[in-house]
Amino acid sequence: MEIRKLLVANRGEIAVRIFATCERLGIATVAVAPPDDRGALHTRRAGETVAIAGYLDGQEHVRAARESGADAIHPGYGFLAESPEFAATVRDADLLWIGPPPEVLRAAGDKLAAKRIAAEAGVPVVPEGDPAEIGFPLVVKAAAGGGGRGMRVVRAPDGLDEALAAARREAKAAFGDDRVFFERYVERPRHVEVQLLAGAEGVSSLGERDCSVQRRHQKILEESPSPAVDADLRASLGEAAVAFARAVGYVGAGTAEFMLEGESFWFLELNARIQVEHPVTELVTGIDLVEQQLAIASGRQASALGSTRDPEGHAVEARLYAEDPLTFLPQAGRIERLRLPEDVRVDAGVEQGDEVPVAYDPLIAKLIAHGEAREEALDRLAKGLRETDVRGVTTNLPLLRWLVAHPELRAGRATTAFLTDYPPLSRAPKVSGPWAGSWGRERGSRPLLTVEVTARETEAAGAEQSVVKAPMPGVVVRVLAAEGDRVEPRQPLVLLEAMKMETPLVSPYAAVVRRVLVSEGDRVAGGAVLVELEE
Repeated sequence: MEIRKLLVANRGEIAVRIFATCERLGIATVAVAPPDDRGALHTRRAGETVAIAGYLDGQEHVRAARESGADAIHPGYGFLAESPEFAATVRDADLLWIGPPPEVLRAAGDKLAAKRIAAEAGVPVVPEGDPAEIGFPLVVKAAAGGGGRGMRVVRAPDGLDEALAAARREAKAAFGDDRVFFERYVERPRHVEVQLLAGAEGVSSLGERDCSVQRRHQKILEESPSPAVDADLRASLGEAAVAFARAVGYVGAGTAEFMLEGESFWFLELNARIQVEHPVTELVTGIDLVEQQLAIASGRQASALGSTRDPEGHAVEARLYAEDPLTFLPQAGRIERLRLPEDVRVDAGVEQGDEVPVAYDPLIAKLIAHGEAREEALDRLAKGLRETDVRGVTTNLPLLRWLVAHPELRAGRATTAFLTDYPPLSRAPKVSGPWAGSWGRERGSRPLLTVEVTARETEAAGAEQSVVKAPMPGVVVRVLAAEGDRVEPRQPLVLLEAMKMETPLVSPYAAVVRRVLVSEGDRVAGGAVLVELEE
């Protein structure tokens, strides 16, 4: 089936990126936007825009496709991208779905079902089960999605109930499905994933990406190939990923994620969609993955299928977010100035003058550099980051500049615990070898600043009062303290949700709750006083 007009059921940089391929291929484009995202960049880059009630409403996307005359829907990533119900709704409406069929999404998208299929296919998996069986530390994961949402690490039994409740709430908000499961937690692995393409011509592995540097279980920097993977290990990872794809009957572009420790690896999950970090694979293979998705879905021969590709050169990507570079708390506001580099690939989701909204992911842009060697790619990315300038909102740009210059990252030794071992923006170690990693642990883990406290005198002689403020705009999910309560240092007082992530706001010291100024469900502005404390 020839695609004449494509609707992208998404927003931000991924929608803009898909539109770019469509423009090159001569395919007309349709954007969608709810009232709180009207006028966003993706709507300005599409041929036309249809208003919808919300991105998580599948029927609204179908209505928009019919209204605009689109004959195909691309889900991007996030939102409904891995929803079998949405895929079925699109197909039932006689529209072309750019992605795996619903039955494959059910099998591959359900993390528990996917792990069972992987084990049956001979692919090693991380042990999961009841907490009493796998022990602590463990990780609670959302069964219906990824991206770090609905994920909590639990190190002792007394933290399990709260982590489980929080993971379920976050999973429900992000994916509309609150099912979770428990998995053994490996402290310092690498996170390595394999890009797959599957269609009538076969299944291809397009090499691996290393995505070990993460915060809140979400990636910050990705590269291909992985500095920890040699040719033999690359072949083993590719074979495992292809075996799983064949076992599940996969179709389209997908990513098999693995934990890597030395030469050992374990299958984590399959992301049945395009990944945020797909540009690094595109730069080392020369393949437009969105074009391949469109070819597979429309029944045309996909040029990248039927063979395994070795990387050419090295590519590295940094994600520029509107977030505090120390605490990783999301920020919102108007971008008053935005200058992005011209000598590296930039996939942006906003332009100067745009708002970074409260309700959506705070990703501003992805900067992706390519070089013949890893050091060259990192140097080019570092130069691009130096040329980047963002005003009006707080961003993680200082963190990214620090990160790409860090000697441990440059040495290719980063694990998923990198930002724990090396607190953000701290002084880089001058030694390595036997002492590698000790410098960061001597200085403790990254700051966990989750409140702003302002002390001032009260009328009561000798007493001091402090206020707990919202560090960013958001929605109050839970109020965990009442007036008159005695609270301990770092005891959670309010749970705030922003950008689909929950942040506990804690008491800075032992105190008495003088006043609680918010209720569950309240929308609050950044800087709003939520709780007053009294010593």
